[in-house]
Amino acid sequence: MTQDVHFLLGGGVMMWPLFLCGIISVAVMIDRLLAIGATVGDNRRLVADVEKLVHSGRYAEALAECEAHPGRVAAMLASGLRAEGLDRLAIERHMEEFALRQMPVMMERLSVLDTIVTLAPLLGLLGTITGMIKAFHIVGSAATSSPGVITGGIAEALIATSAGLAIAIVTLPAYNFLTERVKENISEMEWRATQLMNTLAGRRA
Repeated sequence: MTQDVHFLLGGGVMMWPLFLCGIISVAVMIDRLLAIGATVGDNRRLVADVEKLVHSGRYAEALAECEAHPGRVAAMLASGLRAEGLDRLAIERHMEEFALRQMPVMMERLSVLDTIVTLAPLLGLLGTITGMIKAFHIVGSAATSSPGVITGGIAEALIATSAGLAIAIVTLPAYNFLTERVKENISEMEWRATQLMNTLAGRRA
C-alpha cells in the first residue's frame, strides 16, 4: 500500500489534478447510473395495463396507474392522459414537451465525463513535459553523477502519462454507456407515446 502511494506521488505535482479528475469521474458515474437506473421499470406491463384501461374508457384509472408507477415513461404517459380531453395534436405535444424536458435532466453532468476524457491525458502529458524538463535540467547541471536523480525525473514523466491515460480509458466507456442509456430512454419514451396515441385514436374511432 505504502509502495503504491509512493509510486503515485512520484508522478509529480500533476498527480493532484489527475487524482481530482479520477474522483470526480467516479462520483459522476455513480450519480448518473443511479439517476438513469431509477427510471427503469416494467414499462411493458404498465403500457399493457394502461391500454386495457383506455380501451375500456377508464381514463382516471389509467392515469392513477401511471402516477403510481416509477420512472419517466410512466410520468410521460400520465402527462398525455391528463390532456385526454384535448385533440390528438395537443396530447402529442404534451408528451413531447415532457420528453424534451427530460433530455437535459438525463444528460446532466455527462459533459463532465466528456471533459475528463480529454483533459486527463492532457494533464498527464503536461506532467510528462515537466518531468522531462526536470530530468534534462539535472543532466545539464553538475549533478549528473547521480543517475538515480535523472531517472527519477523520467519516471515522474511516465507515471503522470500513465495516470492520465488510465483515467481516460476508464471514463470513456462509462461516458459512452451512459449516453447510450439516455438515448434508449428517449427512444422508449417516444415509442410508448406513440402506443398511447394509437390506443386513444382507436378508442375514439
